[in-house]
Amino acid sequence: MDIKNEVLYRVYFLLFGLLLPAAGFLLYSTVNIAILEGEHWREQGRQNYVKPRAVPAERGNIYALDGSLLATSVPYFDLYFDPFASSEADYYANVDTLSYLLATYVDNTYTPGGFRDYLIQLRDTSNNRRMNRNVPLKKSVSFSEKSRIQSFPLFNKGQFRGGLIAKKLSGRKRPFGLLARRTIGYVREDKQPVGLEGRFDSILGGQEGTQMMIKVDPQSDLWLPLNDLSEVEPRSGDDIVTTIDVNLQDIAEEALLAGMRRHQPDWGTAIVMDVETGAIRAIANLGRDDAGEGYYEMYNYAIAMATEPGSTFKLATMMALLEDGHVKLTDSVDIEKGKTIFYEIEMEDASSYSFKLDSITVQRAFEISSNVGMAKLVDRFYNLPDNGNKNKGAYQYLQRIRDFNLDLPTNIELEGEANPYLKNAYSEEDQWSLVTLPWMATGYEVRLTPLQTLTFYNAVANNGRMMKPYLVSRVERNGETVDIMKPTVVKKAIASKSTIEKARLLLEGVVERGTASKLRTNQYRFAGKTGTAQVNYSRSSRGTRVGGYQASFAGYFPADKPKYSCIVVVYKPREGGIYGGDVAGPIFREIADKCFNSMIDLHDPLNDGPRPVLYERNLPGFELGEEKDMRMVLDYLDIPYYGNPETPMVVMSASSDSLFIQNRTMSESKVPSVVGMGLRDAVFVLENRGLKVITEGAGRVVRQSIRPGTSTRGQTIKLTLG
Repeated sequence: MDIKNEVLYRVYFLLFGLLLPAAGFLLYSTVNIAILEGEHWREQGRQNYVKPRAVPAERGNIYALDGSLLATSVPYFDLYFDPFASSEADYYANVDTLSYLLATYVDNTYTPGGFRDYLIQLRDTSNNRRMNRNVPLKKSVSFSEKSRIQSFPLFNKGQFRGGLIAKKLSGRKRPFGLLARRTIGYVREDKQPVGLEGRFDSILGGQEGTQMMIKVDPQSDLWLPLNDLSEVEPRSGDDIVTTIDVNLQDIAEEALLAGMRRHQPDWGTAIVMDVETGAIRAIANLGRDDAGEGYYEMYNYAIAMATEPGSTFKLATMMALLEDGHVKLTDSVDIEKGKTIFYEIEMEDASSYSFKLDSITVQRAFEISSNVGMAKLVDRFYNLPDNGNKNKGAYQYLQRIRDFNLDLPTNIELEGEANPYLKNAYSEEDQWSLVTLPWMATGYEVRLTPLQTLTFYNAVANNGRMMKPYLVSRVERNGETVDIMKPTVVKKAIASKSTIEKARLLLEGVVERGTASKLRTNQYRFAGKTGTAQVNYSRSSRGTRVGGYQASFAGYFPADKPKYSCIVVVYKPREGGIYGGDVAGPIFREIADKCFNSMIDLHDPLNDGPRPVLYERNLPGFELGEEKDMRMVLDYLDIPYYGNPETPMVVMSASSDSLFIQNRTMSESKVPSVVGMGLRDAVFVLENRGLKVITEGAGRVVRQSIRPGTSTRGQTIKLTLG
């Protein structure tokens, strides 16, 4: 055998004896892994023990108008224990002390001895016991409690040497409890997001980060970070500042709850709106629980429940008649002692005012809420045969209602607003009939939510300017304002100036002489309209079957210079009356009383007017300012004064014929009162405390948007000068 053949034999041996079997084995393994056991290994890949995982961002806060927290995220922890993370020596050296501490401070269902046996059993893997690497210790632990447990022996060696596993979670807390619960809302995996939490979820939620994590146990879904550094840092959510005034919200909720307990209805709602801006200051919703044992804020009836409004709609009817020039307030209408027939269907007044009256003025018919009076006027001027003229008859009446925006939703920031319902003139699909207009004139065959009705009344209080209702005033990031939601004018004028003036006169007359006269007060004047509507009814020529009533009151206060508008709706009261003036009116009055008594800006200043003359000289009144500036002015004017203050800001006051300069102490961590200061001094004081100042008007500060004593946290404060 020559050398060449010997080499070839060896090559063949390597090829067929070693390489081919190896190739066959590799081919088999490939087929086995990819096909025969493919799903198993793909599942292992999905459960890879180390991979990047999403890190949730810290959710933003929700604040009230004055900076009070309405909703915030509070961290908590679920604690687990890996008995195999530490060395055997460390484990058994600390097991006695650890058992005592765990039994004493973590889980007292065990004795120290029982806990020791349990810990030893966890470490034991004999008899084919599986290594359990994430033993639950305690759920929902606060940060301070977690820190204490981390100081226990063994646990103080850290996660990878001591075995304590802390899974960070976040819970949403409301410092004011159930206050404005439904308006604030929630975001949950198992439920549809609601309220401000749901509507502003993209802003509050922030942006997730990513971090390399390790899976502690193949049998669980517990992932822990490998280190404290994220590959992509999560960005915390922005904060939103609402228009809610916690004091007014509390007033509205307490008044509504007291009324609900008196009258035992199915549900009720109360809304308070700032007349000038449309900002919602309070929105309360209460419904009866399933057991009928109490009332809770479980549904936002204010925006989601569209019902026939009843007599509060008569304001729109009167304004339509006035705008079209069909009536004057002094015109007469025959109310036929409160009962008449429209096309074989009987209509009667609910108020006892009507039962002895025949011909009365249009204004009086509105004040006593005469259904017959309103329906006869609309029937006379608008219930004409359809001749195709879009400017007459029912077309004209409905166009006026649309001019008042009562056919459109308010588009408030909350999800779930019900659309208003307004029939189309002469439409068979809408079941239009001869009695549609007379009944629509009194608030039937039309549907509105309480908020849509209030927006209309608010426009009347605001001299015809309709404002969009809103709940969020600005968005903040780390205390800095990043977006401001300014008041939005929906319509500069919903009606002529003359009609608005007459509408306000009518609403004042309801309280002075009409169905709400028993609600009058000598403290201040308010205006509004009572409403009583039948619900679940059926009508025919043989009579009416009624399944309950809805009582309401819509109005504003004070009547001469409206500051707030308010509506109260109570659905199906069972005790203590059914009429708007008896059920909803007193709730409105209680809200208005407490608002008026608690809000200083609703009162005329006691010192408003010329200052008194003292000894033939006028002394300066109450003034605030910087000490050196005050001295310079008084010295220049050669006015004697007393006092040696030690604070940078001082207060100057007059007593008899003398002037005094006194200390003005202001907290560094609270919002001070700057009313009375000049703009320069006020801005200096507020910005030194981290506040951002916006102003309106000229002169000295007469009003500030954030109450004195509120904790400072970089809010934006509005100063009104005058």
